[in-house]
Amino acid sequence: MVLPVDDPVLIFALAMIVFLVAPLVLQRYKLPGIVGIILVGATIGPNALGVLERDETIVLLGEVGLIYLMFVAGLEIDLDQFFANVDRSVVFGLLSFLVPQLAGMAAGVWVLGLSVPAAALFASIFASHTLLAYPVANRLGIVGDEAVTVAIGGTILTDTLALLVLAVVAASAQGALDAAFWVRLSVGLTLFFVGVWVLVPRLGEWFFRTLNEESYFEFLFVMAVLFVCAYLAEVAGVETIVGAFLAGLVLNRLIPESGPLMNRIEFVGNALFIPFFLLSVGMLVDLGALADGPETLVITAVLVVSVLVTKLAAAWMTGAAYGYDRDQVLSMFGLSLGQAAAALAIVLIGFELGIDGFDQNMINAVVLMILVASLVSPAVVERAGRAIARSTDRAGYDPSETAQRILVPFSEESEHRERLLELALAIRDPRTMEPIRALTVVRPGEHAEDEVVRAERVLERTVEHAAGAEVPVSTQTRINHNVASGIVNASTENRITTLVIGWDGARSRRQRTFGDTIDQVLGRTERLVLVSRVRDPLNAVREVVLLLPPGIDHNAGFAEALHTVNVVAAGTGARIRAVVVEDDVERYERAFDRVEPEVTTTFERVDDWKALLALLRDDVSKGDLVVCMSARRGSLGWHPQLQTLPKSISTLSEGSFVVVYPASARRADDRQFLRLR
Repeated sequence: MVLPVDDPVLIFALAMIVFLVAPLVLQRYKLPGIVGIILVGATIGPNALGVLERDETIVLLGEVGLIYLMFVAGLEIDLDQFFANVDRSVVFGLLSFLVPQLAGMAAGVWVLGLSVPAAALFASIFASHTLLAYPVANRLGIVGDEAVTVAIGGTILTDTLALLVLAVVAASAQGALDAAFWVRLSVGLTLFFVGVWVLVPRLGEWFFRTLNEESYFEFLFVMAVLFVCAYLAEVAGVETIVGAFLAGLVLNRLIPESGPLMNRIEFVGNALFIPFFLLSVGMLVDLGALADGPETLVITAVLVVSVLVTKLAAAWMTGAAYGYDRDQVLSMFGLSLGQAAAALAIVLIGFELGIDGFDQNMINAVVLMILVASLVSPAVVERAGRAIARSTDRAGYDPSETAQRILVPFSEESEHRERLLELALAIRDPRTMEPIRALTVVRPGEHAEDEVVRAERVLERTVEHAAGAEVPVSTQTRINHNVASGIVNASTENRITTLVIGWDGARSRRQRTFGDTIDQVLGRTERLVLVSRVRDPLNAVREVVLLLPPGIDHNAGFAEALHTVNVVAAGTGARIRAVVVEDDVERYERAFDRVEPEVTTTFERVDDWKALLALLRDDVSKGDLVVCMSARRGSLGWHPQLQTLPKSISTLSEGSFVVVYPASARRADDRQFLRLR
C-alpha cells in the first residue's frame, strides 16, 4: 500500500475505524475517548507515520465538525438558566478573554519581543477557546449545571472578542483601519445578530407547524439553518462558529431534548462530524517541531503556561464571585481551556499577512499548544464532571423513590398518535430505564382476531416513531368487553404511575366530562392522568397557559402534577403563564417556587369562571398550549365547572390543550419533585 492513502473509500474506512476503536481503547484506561481520536490523528497524520494527508477533504470535514460542535452546544444549553444567569456568562466571557489577552500581550512584548499589535494578535490566540471537552460534559449529563451553562454561554463573547482582535489587527496590517471599517463591522454584526434572533425562530415555528409528519425533512431544515447562519456570520465579519452557536440558541426551544429530532442531531454529530474535527486537529500536531530549535520551545512554553494559568484564573475569579465549588470551577476551566480552530485561524492569518513574529516557529508552537490543551481539557472536565454528576444524582433521587412508569392507551381510530407519544416522551424522566408502555384494548366478538391484527399494526407504528428518540416501548394488546377496565387493569398490573390518554373532542350520549371510557378510567384510578388533545407539535409551543382552579393545590398529587407541567415547558423552552381562578396568587407562587425544574412563570388572577372563559376566547393564541389542572369528582379542588371546562377549552381555544388530573393519593416519593434548598 502506497502512503499516504489517497483512495477516498479507504480514507473513509480508516476514519471510521479510528472513530470506533480509539475511544473504546482509551475508555478502558478511564481516559476521555475524544483524546484517543486526537492522538491517533497525530500518529497517522502527515507529521508522523504519514498514513493520511490533511487534504482539503479532511480540512472541510473538520471545519464542519467544529461548526456542528458549537451548534450542538447552543442547542443543548438550558435557555432558562442561560438567560437567568446571562450576566454571569458575560462576566466569565469577559474574564476568560481579558485575563489571557492582557497577560498574553505582556508576555508577547517582554518575553518574545513582539510589537504591540503583534503581541495583541499573539494573545488572542489563546484568549479564545474551543469547546473541545463539550462531548465529555454532554455524556456526563452536566450541561444543565449552572457553572457549565455559564462557561458555555461565555464562549460566544470570548470567541467574538478574540476574533474581533484578529479583524482589527489584520485591517491595520493592510492599512484599512479607517472609519469605514468600523462602520462596516458594527453594522454587519448588528444586522446579523438581530436578523438571526428575530427571523429564524419565526421561520422554525412556521416550518414545524406546517410539516404534517415527522421525517428527515426536519433534520434537513435544521442543517440548512445551521450552515446559512454560519455563513452569514462570516459575511458579517466574525467566524462561522459564532453563527453556529447563535443558530443553536435560536433553535433551542424548537427542538425538544427528548425527541427523535434531537436524537438524530446528536447521533450524526457524535458519530461523524465531531470525530472528523478531532481527527483534523490531531493531524496538525508536529512533534518533530521540538527538534527545530529553542525558539519553538520557548514560544510553546509561553503559550502553554499562559493558557493554563490565565484560563484557570478566569474560572477561579468567576467561581469566587458567584460561589461555585471546586468541581464547578474546574469544569469551567476545562471547558475554556480547549484550543483549536480559532487559534489556528489567528496564527495562520497572521503568518499570511507577514505580521512580525508570526513565522513557522509560531505555527509549530500553536499546534503543540493545541495538543497539550486537547489532552488536558477533556481530562479536567471528565474528572470534575464526574464529581458534579455524582452530586446531582444524590440530590435528584430520594431513597423511597418509585420508578416512573408511563402507559399510553391507543385505539385504531386514534388520530394524532405521534403527538400523543410526543407528550409521553416529553414528560418521561430521561434517567429512568423503564419503557413507555403502549396499550390497545379490543372488545371480544366475531371479528376480534382481525381487530387484534389491526391494533398490533397501530402499535408497530408507535414503536417505529419512538425508536427515533431511542426510547424503548413495550406494547400490549388486551381483549376486554370494557375498554376502561382493560386500561385500568393494565395500569395495575404494570404498576403504572402516569397515564397519557388522547381525547378526540367528540361527545357521547352518556358523557360527563370526556366520554364513557375516559370518565370511567378517571373514576377508577388514583394515578396521575393526562388527557390530551394535542394537534400541533410540542416544539412549536410558545407559551403554556396553565389554568389553576381554586383549591387545586390542596390535592395530594399537586406537586407531581406541577412538576410534570414544568417538565413539558422546560423541554420545549416555553414560559408558563399561570392563571389562578378565584384564589390566592401568592400561595401558588410559593408552591411553584418549591417544585423543580425551574421555569420562567408569570402569574395572574381571574375573578370567576366567566372571566376565565373570556381569557381563553380573547387572549390565547394558536401557538399556546393550554393546560388545565383539574381534579376528580369529589376530591379536593373539584368544582362543577371542571366538568364542562374541557369542552369549553376545545371550543374557545384554537390550539392544543391537556387536562392534568393529579394523583388522588400521595406517592411515597413526592420529595423528588421539590426543589432542593
